[in-house]
Order: sequence, then C-alpha cells, then structure tokens
Amino acid sequence: SLVAATLVLTLAGSLLAQDEWVEFASPQDGFRITFPGKPVAQDTTWTSQMGYPLPARVFSVSRGRERYSVTAVDYRGIEQQGVARSKGCVPGAETCFGGQTRIVGAGYWKSDVHGAMTYATFKLVQQHGTPTGMTWNWTEQVEGTLLQFTNADQSRTSASIYMHDNRLYVVEGDVPKG
Repeated sequence: SLVAATLVLTLAGSLLAQDEWVEFASPQDGFRITFPGKPVAQDTTWTSQMGYPLPARVFSVSRGRERYSVTAVDYRGIEQQGVARSKGCVPGAETCFGGQTRIVGAGYWKSDVHGAMTYATFKLVQQHGTPTGMTWNWTEQVEGTLLQFTNADQSRTSASIYMHDNRLYVVEGDVPKG
C-alpha cells in the first residue's frame, strides 16, 4: 500500500513537472522568457529583407505536439555590411549612398533595421497564411506585434515580434487543435 501510494505520488509529481514553466534568460541575446522546460539553442543565420546574413539563435522547447520558440536575430552588425556593400556598387547609384534623403543608409541598412518587424510578420504570414488576429503588443515596455493563426490542420500558432537594441525577437507557440 505504501509502495503503491509512493508510486502514485511519484507519477503525479512527474506529470505536474511536465506542466511547470520555467524562466529562461539569455543575457547574450538580451531576453528572458518563460518556457515549458529547458530550451535547446541552435545557432543559425537570418537573411534580412535586403539580403544581409545576420547571426541568429533559435531557442526551442517541444512538449508533445506543442512547440515553443524564440528566434533572436542580431542586427547590430548590419551597418558595417551595408557600408561594405555600398562600396561595391556603381558610383552614383542610390544604393551607394542610401537614397536622396540618406534616411535609409548606405546599402539600405537603416531601412532594413526599421522594417525588420514588418519583414518578420511577412515571413510568418507566408508560413501560416491569413492571420486570425493581429494587434499591437508590448512586453517589458518594448513595442511589438502579436499575430494569431489557425493553421490548415486546425492547430494554432501565436507569435509575437519585437525589436529592441537592434535585435529582432520572434516568439512563437504552436499547439494542436483543441
């Protein structure tokens, strides 16, 4: 009887532990978030709208058919890439100096940074289709966009996109139907 009770309590404890969400922080990437377990990190490259290769890291946790992730993209080196690209263009071309107002930066790097959240939104729409919800959002006083999708298989995706300190954050959660 005591062994059976211990087994039931141990099993119940392990089931409850599966539902525990833990705070995870990546000081190197400048964020913290709550995940349903310890995430796996994978280094990758994010190609910006203007074609710049940027260092990125994807942190993800799977729990059954659920998947949660944060993609952290570092835009802080994009100015140097834009300047380098502009040196190889035809003299006098708009891409050399960033347009008549110079507001977009050499090689359009400033435009790329300012449009990063819109581009990330576009990529999510390409992946999931028409959003069932889209709204302004904020977290820790950083503005962003919140998107919700009902996918073809009736699973749901919620995504938040933020830009802070020239870093793009794409937070996604996918859950099955029901």
